Amino acid sequence: MEFTNKRTMLITASLLLVLAITQAIFTALYTAEISFSRQFAWGLEALIFTVLVAFAGAAMVQAKNCQLGWSAIAFSAVLNIVQVSIGLTLFSSFGKVAGEIEGAQPLIGGVVALSFMIYYAAKVLLGLAALVFGMTSIAKGGKAIGGLTALAGGVAMFANGILITFGRDGFLPSGVAGASGMIATLLLAICLISIYRKED
Repeated sequence: MEFTNKRTMLITASLLLVLAITQAIFTALYTAEISFSRQFAWGLEALIFTVLVAFAGAAMVQAKNCQLGWSAIAFSAVLNIVQVSIGLTLFSSFGKVAGEIEGAQPLIGGVVALSFMIYYAAKVLLGLAALVFGMTSIAKGGKAIGGLTALAGGVAMFANGILITFGRDGFLPSGVAGASGMIATLLLAICLISIYRKED
């Protein structure tokens, strides 16, 4: 199978769509307080992000334009791999240490803060990608999906940028940034599929 520019674009869009859907499902389960395996949920996301790095990176070098958007997708995936890996490997071990050693509680707080900082940075990049491809879609005649995607991307960049700048305990709830990033990812995937269908 030859991985042409169009095929790479479609696979990248499909991976983003899967990520948006899985994140929505896991968020709904967590909100409803339904137990599920964190190892499976985060491990699956890490696997998808790993494959996404390769395809978004390939799309970046194959594309004739929108390299900024493809770069943002690829590097957001790299950051998400790091963020998920911290959650899977360090949360429990640092939590145990903090619980057993007096005065060590800031350890787990620091690890969690690091994880969220990386998470917000990844969402800023996904927001940037949504903005870039949304504007591209508008230019190609897809004003509805392009406009929604660009708007969602701008909101995700702003919300997550606020939390990076002022911290997780600032005036904006962390959930707003996460939700805006998830919506931007979903619309980005749909927008990419729309652009793919218009490609020669």
